[in-house]
Amino acid sequence: MTQPTPAVPNPFLAVGDDGVTRCGWVGTDPEYQRYHDEEWGRPLHDEERLFEKVCLEGFQAGLSWITILRRRPVFREVFHGFAVQRVADMTAADVERLVSDARIIRHRGKILATLGNARATLEIQANGESLSELIWGFAPTTPHARPLTYADIPAITAESTALSTELRRRGYSFVGPTTMYALMQSAGLVDDHLAGCHRAF
Repeated sequence: MTQPTPAVPNPFLAVGDDGVTRCGWVGTDPEYQRYHDEEWGRPLHDEERLFEKVCLEGFQAGLSWITILRRRPVFREVFHGFAVQRVADMTAADVERLVSDARIIRHRGKILATLGNARATLEIQANGESLSELIWGFAPTTPHARPLTYADIPAITAESTALSTELRRRGYSFVGPTTMYALMQSAGLVDDHLAGCHRAF
């Protein structure tokens, strides 16, 4: 009797030291594993945490997300926990101080964008809206198939492009379509955990 051919493990998945199968991009970094398990892809509606994600995704542009994740506690420290009003009240002197702070990403444009994004968020709230409602208004309405490989995951979508356009219209910066798709993944507007990952429900 012919024996069945053993299944070839999905090379896009990784089994951690804890025996848990995760999306392969996580690797073996414990903080990345925690982020993947507890945050990435879980629906997020909290106003300030979404504001934080918009800003940090902007800081991530051109870098790896783990670079930002490892610095997130310091980002939270220097940007007052991403409390929107406090960030909006920051001054030119604060910008100069942050440009010299080696603990974060010292990109003047991204620092200025964070302050500008806070002010844009206040304008949205002053109009009786919320950043959360705005962002979630661009969530895809049709579920997509569970991705098997990284090639199955788009870099941009019609929804992320539309979200980018709307945020820019509202005065936000560093919110390009690719950055906004990463936000949609992170905040759970889409679920791109690979088939076989323990988070793929």
